[in-house]
Amino acid sequence: MLNFFDTLRGDAMGVITMDIHSNSVLSNVYLFEELSPDELASLTQRATLRSFPKNAIIVNEGDETDSLYVVHTGKVKIFLSDEDGKEVILNIQGPGDYFGEISLLDDAPRSASAMTLENSKLYTIPKRQFEAFIIENPEVSLRVMRGLTKRLRTLTGNVKNLALKDVYGRIASIFGTMAEDVDGKRVIKQRLTHRDIAAMVGSSREMVSRILKDLSDGGYITVDKTSITINEKLPARW
Repeated sequence: MLNFFDTLRGDAMGVITMDIHSNSVLSNVYLFEELSPDELASLTQRATLRSFPKNAIIVNEGDETDSLYVVHTGKVKIFLSDEDGKEVILNIQGPGDYFGEISLLDDAPRSASAMTLENSKLYTIPKRQFEAFIIENPEVSLRVMRGLTKRLRTLTGNVKNLALKDVYGRIASIFGTMAEDVDGKRVIKQRLTHRDIAAMVGSSREMVSRILKDLSDGGYITVDKTSITINEKLPARW
């Protein structure tokens, strides 16, 4: 697992609990987007908004915790790591994304770790509170299952990419999945370091740097401090 001096744990950083004044963020979450205003108000009453500093561990793989987390502001990476600190990033999540739903369905320890990449605020909903809400709103349980199915399909695709594609092919696939349409171009609205991308595709940072440099020099992508813009369709091979 992570070395204590490499990162800071959220509960050791004086995490701030905040008052909740709006339901608008929860209404943008896939699980809750079809709820009525009254239902959202009921859910909001069960949630707590907490503030985490950059590089705070929210949950650690193996933790005995059972809350659902919804990202309000900031970014959170979901990852696995070994005793030597080697990481595999499963996902990077932003506002409106959620994690921890698996723990709502079983009593097993956390299957992955979550760490903030910048100062972030997250809603936390304890399992008992969420279960009570689902009893009142059973359609939410169906959306939980659909969300899990979607993530299983994504995981299957990631395994396929790791097994059958070279490093360039994995990068191209990740970019295609993460990019969004913005003013006629495909944009990844996240600051991804070369180390982050390497941890997502199972490669060395040096190899990722070479590939991104070639793509940038060729005009295929533009990389800045906050995003990556895909200017034209990436070549089939590198």
